[in-house]
Amino acid sequence: MVPHLVTALTGPLLDLEKRMLDKTTEIERWFRMAWNENTPPFYSSVDVRNAGFKLAPVDTNLFPGGFNNLAPDMMPLAIQAAMSAIEKICPEARSMVLVPENHTRNTFYLSNVARLAAILKQTGLDIRLGSVSPEISEPTRFDLPDGQHILLEPLKRMGNRVGVEGLEPCAVLLNNDLSAGVPPILQGIKDQILLPPLHAGWATRRKSAHFKAYDSVVDAFAEMLEIDPWLINPYFTHRNQLNFQERVGEEALAQAVDEVLAKTRVKYAEYGIDEQPYVVVKADAGTYGMGIMTVKDASEVVGLNRKQRNKMSVVKEGLQVSDVIIQEGVHTFESIEDAVAEPVVYMIDRYVVGGFYRVHTGRGRDENLNAPGMHFVPLAFETPCNTPDCSDRPDAAMNRFYAYGVIGRLAALAASQELEATASVELAA
Repeated sequence: MVPHLVTALTGPLLDLEKRMLDKTTEIERWFRMAWNENTPPFYSSVDVRNAGFKLAPVDTNLFPGGFNNLAPDMMPLAIQAAMSAIEKICPEARSMVLVPENHTRNTFYLSNVARLAAILKQTGLDIRLGSVSPEISEPTRFDLPDGQHILLEPLKRMGNRVGVEGLEPCAVLLNNDLSAGVPPILQGIKDQILLPPLHAGWATRRKSAHFKAYDSVVDAFAEMLEIDPWLINPYFTHRNQLNFQERVGEEALAQAVDEVLAKTRVKYAEYGIDEQPYVVVKADAGTYGMGIMTVKDASEVVGLNRKQRNKMSVVKEGLQVSDVIIQEGVHTFESIEDAVAEPVVYMIDRYVVGGFYRVHTGRGRDENLNAPGMHFVPLAFETPCNTPDCSDRPDAAMNRFYAYGVIGRLAALAASQELEATASVELAA
């Protein structure tokens, strides 16, 4: 199913997509050279917003948890990409332990774990699931909605390595974003590959650092493509040392909101965009759509009521919010069956392997869709989205998906540079 775009696809976005089609050779060469100098994350997912006049990422996840939402037809592509990644990292690997989140009651998430394990098994690896959850003290079976089941085993420390009973693999794949910090069992590991590295988790990682890296990547890409970087890049700034409960830092936050809104208004005027600019204030660390608010005027972040302060104060795993990113809001003009939608692009290594639409019947086109009540529709990739049809319209399905894939790969490239820059960060015990 290809989404319906409410806005007529003329103007900057259609021009942007046409330029991408006209320069596919240059784009693919540019990426090839970039990946020669940067190591891609093992896997990633990117939330993309299509405003009709702008196509930009708004979040990048280095521990993607929605592989079960990908179309089954994309499995061969995912397996091939995973095989390529593993051959580079540990070519003689026979086995791998996958460490999931502690969401043992979330069967949708466990279905993601099952799909991810199935992809990895098809690369020739023996896959075992090693949990760091205190609830898993012995091998425990979980039945899934589709009739499958998975077996979670307690992760065990074996000297300077980890594994499960009877298995000490050369590589461990984390599907746990470490929002609660790095568990002691994962600290100080030596002679064993952790994918992604520990500093990719939210104990260290910051969204503002990611988008700073994205700024650099996009500037170089836009120069090659001869476009305005703003068309594929949201403005942002960040503020630290806030305390929402005590209303500490409200004025600084309001000033930051004003700055981003003012810059956005200038661009809207430049391109003749008749929309109201807005910003999204969100926790600089964390995921699952928590700690987020949409703001259209700086006054809205001053004097927050108790409910709003509680919402912004704490995110996943009870992580207290003191740092926030203030990001230009990107409208979405995509809809599926009259519900607002946004594409999420999935990558393994440097390859786009599929994606899905996040759909929400109760949210507007200027609101966060990663919220209770959302559902997912697999992206209708008829062909891999790195093979556009230059003879067709720029907004034809495979060409639109190619543009999504370009944005996703730019964000993955930014993530690789972000991780390289933070590799020496000392993790708190």
